[in-house]
Amino acid sequence: MGCGSCSSGGGCGSKTLGTVPTGCNNNGTCMTSGCNKLDVYDWLVDMDLPSNYKPFEIVEVRFKGSRKEFFINTDNIYLEMGEMVAVEPNTGGYDIGHVSLTGELVRLQLKKNNLRIDDVVKKIYRKATENDVAKYQLSKDLEWETMHRARNLALELGLSMKISDVDYQGDKTKATFYYTAEGRVDFRELIKRMAESFRIRIEMRQIGMRQEASRLGGIGSCGRELCCSTWLTDFKTVSTSAARYQNLSLNTLKLAGQCGKLKCCLNYELDSYMDALKDIPNNIDRIETHAGIAYLQKTDIFKKTMWFAYPRAESWVPLPVDKVREFAEINAGGKKVADLVSPQTDDTKEPVPDYENVVGQDSLTRLDEQNRRRKKKRPKKTNTNKPQAEGQKPVGKAVEAKQNTKKQAPPQAASGKPVKDSTSTPAAPKSARARPQNRNRRNNNNNNNRNQEDKTEQ
Repeated sequence: MGCGSCSSGGGCGSKTLGTVPTGCNNNGTCMTSGCNKLDVYDWLVDMDLPSNYKPFEIVEVRFKGSRKEFFINTDNIYLEMGEMVAVEPNTGGYDIGHVSLTGELVRLQLKKNNLRIDDVVKKIYRKATENDVAKYQLSKDLEWETMHRARNLALELGLSMKISDVDYQGDKTKATFYYTAEGRVDFRELIKRMAESFRIRIEMRQIGMRQEASRLGGIGSCGRELCCSTWLTDFKTVSTSAARYQNLSLNTLKLAGQCGKLKCCLNYELDSYMDALKDIPNNIDRIETHAGIAYLQKTDIFKKTMWFAYPRAESWVPLPVDKVREFAEINAGGKKVADLVSPQTDDTKEPVPDYENVVGQDSLTRLDEQNRRRKKKRPKKTNTNKPQAEGQKPVGKAVEAKQNTKKQAPPQAASGKPVKDSTSTPAAPKSARARPQNRNRRNNNNNNNRNQEDKTEQ
């Protein structure tokens, strides 16, 4: 269920008095049917009542599972929804439950359950004290272990029954065992052994598969909590005819719920389908034409369209109900229909939405296209002929050429002075040359003086 304490029967109430309750922390007033099962919204709680108004003395109390009972508040104790109270059980002792409804709405609940005010005889003893809550919590902690031990005893005796749940009384003097079985079970010997083992009074109660699923709870194939464990109170019989009327495939794996029976939700829309089927003929399953006999393949109930097809044809022909009746009257007169012609044309226009698609929310792949555009990046082109900026190292072939010039010594004349090579590349202008370092500045000046002397001699 919604919180862990709900499945153990505690509801949204706290384990100890005066502390913050567990679960949704709304103290049983969340009204979402997720924490407390079969909640009733008290829409009169915020209304100011007359000064001479006498509160209704009957209170509705909720116990573990879907069990609810009515008790008389003889001492006029002020009670609010979610409070724990000690009430009178069917046998001796006392039981602990949670107040689920008070005031005038209880009168309506009595009328809904076909009960009279005089039929309510059990009383509310008091508000639950700390000792009552501690004993109640201790008894609830024993339910899981007690259920497994009882199952082992049933297996030892060879009984064909399944014990699905155990409910301890609030004072830990009685336990009710809920079980499912296909037929009658003689459990007299089982009760003797359980009484010797647990040292409590025992009550055996047989329930159906649907009631078992409602007590255990779970998630259905629709993704929501089971209807029987949240709001459904009466379990009506569900037959396979409900699936046939709704044109559902008779697949037991899809139509069955967690209880193993047919899903209760098959009855929800059955009335709508029955009303729509009144206008559709149920005795026409084929139409005789000159091209052959066309058999009924499918019926769209709400669109009132029947689909026919020839024995070895791949395409189906949709026909409205009025046209099918007209063809059936022709066949009843001993004549054949020329051909099945669908009034629907293929040149159907696409429906135009009644809103403006501003941001492209209709496209399912709009985000994928944006990601693809981001991933596509152009490769960077390297230009080897681009001149190098001042202070940067040459790249690629320029580096190799510089290294080769360092390895080859310049040609020298007979006097030992270097001679210019006509094939060598011209010197770069001064603006493009890199500034020499300070330690080589003197050598560079000497070389320049020598070059000037050579020019004068020539």
